[in-house]
Amino acid sequence: MNLKDIKELLRLFDKSGLDKLKIKENDFEISMQKGGAKAPEAAVVVETPQLIEAASCAPSSKEEEAARKKGEYITSPMVGTFYRAPSPDSPPFVKVGDVVSKGQTIGIIEAMKIFNEIEAEFDCKILEILVEDGQPVEYDMPLFLVERV
Repeated sequence: MNLKDIKELLRLFDKSGLDKLKIKENDFEISMQKGGAKAPEAAVVVETPQLIEAASCAPSSKEEEAARKKGEYITSPMVGTFYRAPSPDSPPFVKVGDVVSKGQTIGIIEAMKIFNEIEAEFDCKILEILVEDGQPVEYDMPLFLVERV
């Protein structure tokens, strides 16, 4: 496992709800803990790239890799529940293929009974909507895959 893979594993652990994580496979071992006095320890002995793939929440395919190279993510600014429309009987703010302007509302995140509008950060085209309506989201979780226009 190289340094880049370890950094990715640390990033995934940081975003997770876990407080402790210990992975041991063959001669590879890594232990991480949040909020403790000890700093995370890592001892790398052998390369095991499949650990990073298993730890990743998003599946990786060649089509997704190609899409990632040509797009950018709009991520959640907070923890809450994502909604695609202002009400259940209203049409969604955006659909795949829509071109939106900077500042245009593209979704809503409900947090503590407050509805927060998510706006496009720049002019873009919606390539993919990565979360379902009513799905809980975490801080910095990708919501949309977009392409600047």
